[in-house]
Amino acid sequence: MKPVTPLLTVDTVIIYQGKIVLIRRKNPPFQDHFALPGGFVEVGETVEEAAVREAKEETGLDVRLLKLLGVYSDPLRDSRGHTVSVCFLALGSGNLKAGSDAKDTGLFGIDEIPELAFDHNKIIEDSRSDINGILS
Repeated sequence: MKPVTPLLTVDTVIIYQGKIVLIRRKNPPFQDHFALPGGFVEVGETVEEAAVREAKEETGLDVRLLKLLGVYSDPLRDSRGHTVSVCFLALGSGNLKAGSDAKDTGLFGIDEIPELAFDHNKIIEDSRSDINGILS
């Protein structure tokens, strides 16, 4: 019998042009809210590959992963069901443009972050010293 487990996702804090890249979600949950770029890990894919793929699909950017920021596993973090997110810090390059399930993109300073979808404000707050280390 196959075990029932949480779904695996990735989220990435991307630093681009001295700011943090956020996407405006096109679909529920949190439709029209800003969020970190991310999504579900596909079968046969590493979490690192998923983070790079999702960043490219949602922002058009190529990213270089710098660091694992943490794993977020609160069973209530996603209204669709229990998800576990592996979160990375990355540098972005290329041309920023919304794609995939992103309605729009935005660049924000560390102290200008709006109310975000899911637990993404917590991810950014927990990563503040790492982010500031890159931005300074």
